Amino acid sequence: MARGFSIIFAASVLLVILGICRASRVGICYGRNADDLPTPEKAVQLIQMHNIKYVRIYDSNIQVLKAFANTGIELMIGIPNSDLLAFSQFESNANTWLKNSILPYYPATKITYITVGAELTEAPNTTAALVVPAMQNVFTALKKAGLHRRIKVSSTHSLGVLSRSFPPSAGAFNSSHASFLKPMLEFLAENQSPFMIDLYPYYAYRDSSTNVSLDYALFEASSEVIDPNTGLLYTNMFDAQLDAINYALMALNFKTVNIMVTETGWPSKGSPKETAATPDNAQTYNTNLIRHVINNTGTPAKPGGAVDVYVFSLFNENRKPGLESERNWGLFFPDQTSVYNLDFTGKGVVDMTAGGNNTGSNGTWCIASSSASEAELQNALSWACGSGNVDCSAIQPSQPCFEPDNFASHASFAFNSYYQQNGATDIACTFGGVGVRTNKNPSYDNCLYATTGGKKAIVNNTTVGPSKSSSSSPQRGYWWTQHLLVAFPLFFLVLF
Repeated sequence: MARGFSIIFAASVLLVILGICRASRVGICYGRNADDLPTPEKAVQLIQMHNIKYVRIYDSNIQVLKAFANTGIELMIGIPNSDLLAFSQFESNANTWLKNSILPYYPATKITYITVGAELTEAPNTTAALVVPAMQNVFTALKKAGLHRRIKVSSTHSLGVLSRSFPPSAGAFNSSHASFLKPMLEFLAENQSPFMIDLYPYYAYRDSSTNVSLDYALFEASSEVIDPNTGLLYTNMFDAQLDAINYALMALNFKTVNIMVTETGWPSKGSPKETAATPDNAQTYNTNLIRHVINNTGTPAKPGGAVDVYVFSLFNENRKPGLESERNWGLFFPDQTSVYNLDFTGKGVVDMTAGGNNTGSNGTWCIASSSASEAELQNALSWACGSGNVDCSAIQPSQPCFEPDNFASHASFAFNSYYQQNGATDIACTFGGVGVRTNKNPSYDNCLYATTGGKKAIVNNTTVGPSKSSSSSPQRGYWWTQHLLVAFPLFFLVLF
């Protein structure tokens, strides 16, 4: 009996670990409000070419659904606000839509989410009142078809759904939206559907550049913003906005509702006053976003938590009204040429001098501190060769940098590789205090240490290094979140 209980307990803990450690996903928004766009078939080929596995569209266009058939790409489809009245009034309308627009193409087209309405807080109040009845009717139709567990129903929101977003711990939903928000959150919790939010640090910077630094908005900040209520440290606006939603959900006791970021990005061109809308900044933001997300860094309030993110958008959309930036969020022009380079694996080559936010190495290297203990070096080395995504094959036996076979030598090689790959900035050589910069080239014999020379660097899929502090002490700086991410699963492994 005791053995059976132990097995059940072990299995339960393992499921918890697997849930916590679920990999974050990065997708793309495929809007079509533009002239001269490629056919859906060609758009899908472009998406596949860039190894993108998750796509959001804003309707249920039949030609688009057919184009995604048998690709394995997971698709989020949408019901626009203009259709909410019909879907909310009669369940039969939802049944007919599902029968005619979805079931003929499923499961060949791998539909996983249906968004019912979009950014309702920006729409008239009468529209917002329709969303929950429409969601319930769509869910009922899916349940009748036996698909309610495979296809999740939700709705997207702008950050305007909050009345307060700073500091993050004070995040609160706007009470004027309570009439539809409360029943919606109850629906999401009951059906294990995510709360969908569109986050745009670009707008926070553009509209308040005196209070928000560009580097903070671009994931490039070298200092932290402290939440005075919690003491948590924030190094980027994206995490701060996301945690404002986290705290708003917790305040209403919806802690189990996960958050999905259904739009985020940065424009590559803007009006004369939108000086931050440049290809360099767009590339910097989206590259840093992707590596931040796929590393499962989480946020200060929820370290190590997975969050799915959809980059906006696939193409520039010239039909959109408003400022020039509204038409220039795309990764590609309609002719399928790149606006700028972006690798969805988070490991692509990025010109680190283009954005002016990094300092080239200029003949500097990063090595292990002579005062560091072996335990500290071993911890930092393990991180660099693991989560840090450094190629450590050169310090393996019989390889050119294996000798001398000691932690100081091996850590120096790994530290420098990470340092050069991440722009040779001061912060990239910290390693919890055991890394130091030097002007003397540490290369020897056939062991050659990398240098960027201020040209190009390979951006890996991490944002932070390990910390010397314990996982329960955030006061040391923002590296504590990464440390907690590594230490938390190890804690459970010890139990076994």
